[in-house]
Amino acid sequence: MNFLTIGHRGVMGVEPENTLRSFIRAERAGLDLIELDLHLSKDGALVVMHDTEVDRTTNGSGPIAEKSLAELRALDAGRGERIPTFDEVLDAVRAPLQAEIKDIAAARALAEVMRERDLVSRVEVLSFHDEALAEISRLVPDVRTALVASRYGNEVVERATAVGAATLVLNIRRLTLETAELARKADLRMIGWVVNTQDQLRLARALELDGATTDYPEIKRTGRFTA
Repeated sequence: MNFLTIGHRGVMGVEPENTLRSFIRAERAGLDLIELDLHLSKDGALVVMHDTEVDRTTNGSGPIAEKSLAELRALDAGRGERIPTFDEVLDAVRAPLQAEIKDIAAARALAEVMRERDLVSRVEVLSFHDEALAEISRLVPDVRTALVASRYGNEVVERATAVGAATLVLNIRRLTLETAELARKADLRMIGWVVNTQDQLRLARALELDGATTDYPEIKRTGRFTA
């Protein structure tokens, strides 16, 4: 089985999350994919950040949606890093990407970039929100999508199928054998997150998941030897 290792916001366990520094280190560590999060600035720029507000990860405060790109770029995102745009990430690394979107507006902005830069083969689109996945699928018919879920039951398989997602990205701490078996029967790929310990990695392999999202680059090395 080709077990995928996915860098969570780059390698956020050792570098400032969702920064070029973090993404470049993830790629150099040999992780198979890099996951990141997208929001829209006040002036419509597609910027890479997880939270809706800048408070936790920068020296600023307030909602992303109320700041222009220039205002966001003036902030320190950790170790002197700046909040990157999605285009900057595309240019900085060559690795395949998982781009998580929070809403329909971000889906529309991402769709435009994907069409302009022919990214269907490189970028898989993730979301907790069924509507956002439906919108990106409508705008980019060949897009690959994944439904993310933290608190869920077996119904998550039906949700993914209904929205046309090919992959489930599931909280490893809530994942049961029953849900995994239902997902396999539905021919869905399964990724566990966040996998940061050997016990979590052993669980991911025991459940025959297709990969793991991790904060630490070491999972790439140890994952090959964990049964």
